[in-house]
Amino acid sequence: MDTQGPDRRAPHDAHASGFPTSGISNVTSQRYDLKVSVVVPAMNEEGNIDEFCRLFDEMRRKAPFDAELVFVDDGSSDGTREKIIAAQASYAYLRLGVHHRNRGLTEALQTGFSIATGDVFVFYPADLQYLPEDIPALVAPIAQGADICTGWKQGEYNKKFVSTVYNAFCRWLFDLNVHDLNSVKAFRREVVESIFLRKDWHRYLVVLAANEGYRVVEEKIPLYDRKWGKSKFSIFRIPVGVLDMLAVKFQITFARKPLLYFGFTGALLLLAAFLVGAYAVYERYVQGTGQRQWLYLVILLAFLGLGLFMLGFMSEGQTAMKEELADLRKKTQQILDEVKERESGRSGQ
Repeated sequence: MDTQGPDRRAPHDAHASGFPTSGISNVTSQRYDLKVSVVVPAMNEEGNIDEFCRLFDEMRRKAPFDAELVFVDDGSSDGTREKIIAAQASYAYLRLGVHHRNRGLTEALQTGFSIATGDVFVFYPADLQYLPEDIPALVAPIAQGADICTGWKQGEYNKKFVSTVYNAFCRWLFDLNVHDLNSVKAFRREVVESIFLRKDWHRYLVVLAANEGYRVVEEKIPLYDRKWGKSKFSIFRIPVGVLDMLAVKFQITFARKPLLYFGFTGALLLLAAFLVGAYAVYERYVQGTGQRQWLYLVILLAFLGLGLFMLGFMSEGQTAMKEELADLRKKTQQILDEVKERESGRSGQ
């Protein structure tokens, strides 16, 4: 393990050996009228902080946009926070959010979004498996009209099989033509202001954004080996990710009109209960025979049908509350934007 930090002396050699060309060299020299906030969650990454800041500063000097760096220390038990605080003395654009205990990646990102001041947010990990020099390649499509640009990992990595299967299933389930949901991303500020992210739903930001009608594109981004620290991935996250995937699918497919789906299914079950009951009566009083299992089946179908109807009504109430909260959040954001514009106008006079 290299305790002195990763050796990043030859990123261009990596490009030449098979990675797609990316980064600042491929981005137009035209200046973008954008401020970009790069949000970097970090937990126990002290060996990567200094090098990340150095590489970010090199990128920032050449990039066609203004940029700030927002670290979020997510309950680190090593010297990560102290490294970031020390770096603030050298980089005036560096901001820091702190979690005193580990809250997970989604909450770390939300904390970073709340203190970021940019028009465009970029999610980047602190482990230097993605180099800051490739940030402009993610931002360029946003400047050209896209709402969210997701990275497509290029190169070999340990979890490639799991990632390939997971992303293929997501493409099929969500009908989304994106190769990689779990890579770096750039997106307009309004995207995260209009989407509610539950715990661990950061990996479905692209899915939720596409569902809201935002324009999604992707960009090939090189992936490098981790030089310092340990991966936070655990095999136990796979079943959690699958359950979250199904929850997101339910949220965007069924939760909009829950009574339509549950009520229709419940009505079919009640109809089946009626038909089975009618046949049982016919068999008992016309044919002179009867079987008790028909009664049990009628009871089962009737209870399932009524249960689905009740679930549909309850879900309708929750959906109505969610839509009211979303509308309230939207109106509140509009008021805040208006206040911000008025204050900017006064300060400009």
